[in-house]
Amino acid sequence: MSTTSPQSPHHVLETLDLRVDGQRLWEALMTLAKIGATPKGGNCRLALTEEDRAGRELVTGWLEAAGLTLRVDQIGNIFARRAGRNNALPPIATGSHIDTQPTGGKFDGCYGVLAGLEVMRVLQERGIETEAPLEVVIWTNEEGSRFVPVMMGSGVHAGLIPLEKALAATDRDGDSVAASLERTGYAGDVPVGSHEFGAYFEAHIEQGPVLEQEAITIGAVTGSLGLHWFDVVVSGQEAHAGPTPMPYRRDALKTACALVSDILTLADDYQPNGRVTCGEFNVHPNSRNVIPGQVRFSVDLRHLEPPVLAEMHARLKALCLKHHAANQSDKQRVEVELIEVQHIPPTPFAPALIEMVRSASRHLGLSFRDMETGAGHDAVQIAGINPVAMIFVPCEDGISHNESENAEPEDLEDGANVLLLAMLERAGVVANPQEAAQ
Repeated sequence: MSTTSPQSPHHVLETLDLRVDGQRLWEALMTLAKIGATPKGGNCRLALTEEDRAGRELVTGWLEAAGLTLRVDQIGNIFARRAGRNNALPPIATGSHIDTQPTGGKFDGCYGVLAGLEVMRVLQERGIETEAPLEVVIWTNEEGSRFVPVMMGSGVHAGLIPLEKALAATDRDGDSVAASLERTGYAGDVPVGSHEFGAYFEAHIEQGPVLEQEAITIGAVTGSLGLHWFDVVVSGQEAHAGPTPMPYRRDALKTACALVSDILTLADDYQPNGRVTCGEFNVHPNSRNVIPGQVRFSVDLRHLEPPVLAEMHARLKALCLKHHAANQSDKQRVEVELIEVQHIPPTPFAPALIEMVRSASRHLGLSFRDMETGAGHDAVQIAGINPVAMIFVPCEDGISHNESENAEPEDLEDGANVLLLAMLERAGVVANPQEAAQ
């Protein structure tokens, strides 16, 4: 057993010229992007579909080739471990997700997983041993496009979503998470939440315009906006479009449109951090010559401060009650129901890990700034149980959840180098890798 002691990763970087291979990282991203590729250059790799299975098989093959051992838990999260000198220590982890939106891009989530892979490849090639073990994690169903709730795998791991609820969730066709896990071969046997991380770092494209607009390379993410999701159900009555006069219609769509118009102004008084989005609509029966009898739509509220997010929620409830009360005449009665779907409070990240991101950026001579994230990430779920930090890099025009999503290879490489250095600082680096290997 080696008697060498952990050394500063900055010193290791200086003496060994330790860097990720940016070209290899880019090629891995482009290879993964071929699975579920869309005609406009994006990706459709929905959680636990055949495309997701193929993506998992590709990436886990790369992880095993880099010397990592794999475990899969009961919700399909994949944990790929690289042993350390002291494997009794909790692992220093990184990762993200590889499932996408229906019209998603090549980088959202995938960059975090493949940046972690690239870090492991470099350490393996250079024979670098860390004091603590390292892990790369692929979380299940982060996007929430096929199954709700969003950030499912990390939420189950963190104890925020009951496993039974997650397994029972179904898509629009009635297919369940449990059945999809069995079919894709990722119904693992590792108990959910059965181990903790010493730290969790997640590299990600910003998904917003700030870094690109300010010509800054690295975002040291200090925390996330809170998120509150709802469904609104507006119920009237279907009727024939021709014989039914306007004064006698119980038109759910008419009420829904007026309500949505009010909801979409709700965040105006809560800038700069207020957000409101109505992004999903279902009109029933969705027939050209039938008055809509029911409209179901989503509402997404976000803010950095818990009291303000609560105030926005209260205003949303008041708007629903207002439109419900305004449509109670017998001839035009329409009901409005507000259903809570998911609530994630504003979440601060770990100050010590944030400083490691800043320190790595300084050491590499990269411009950086502190910033919050307005998006939901697996890191947000994990932050409730383990120390977390995120590393942002710019994306073109701030566009994400879009087939045109793009990022510069140099920025992706810089972010992966920051990840490398931050993970080594937290894990501890054996001073003499050759001696330690003997």
